[in-house]
Amino acid sequence: MSYVYLAIAVVAEVIGTSALKASEEFTRLVPSIVVVAGYAIAFFFLSLTLRTLPVGIANDIWAGAGIPLLVAAGAVLFRQVPDLAAIVGVSLIVAGVVIVNTLSQTTVH
Repeated sequence: MSYVYLAIAVVAEVIGTSALKASEEFTRLVPSIVVVAGYAIAFFFLSLTLRTLPVGIANDIWAGAGIPLLVAAGAVLFRQVPDLAAIVGVSLIVAGVVIVNTLSQTTVH
């Protein structure tokens, strides 16, 4: 169940961060509310995840999954298309998360 909570946390964080751009420095009400709600949901579900997953692993997955999703959201929503270096860098982050979660002895399965 902890991975389901973590997935919810990741999605909520991506939504909150995407809305942060749309809030235009908190001058637009609806996107600003989405930012606060997104981060509140993200941190709540991340805290539930920490009941069973080590904090380092949970945070690695949260960040490692959120980064490529945010890059994709930025490309789709704001036309911020990443260049080759950004794609390679994000790919390396994802690879690192996969390595930690498949080979690390601290991962709880």
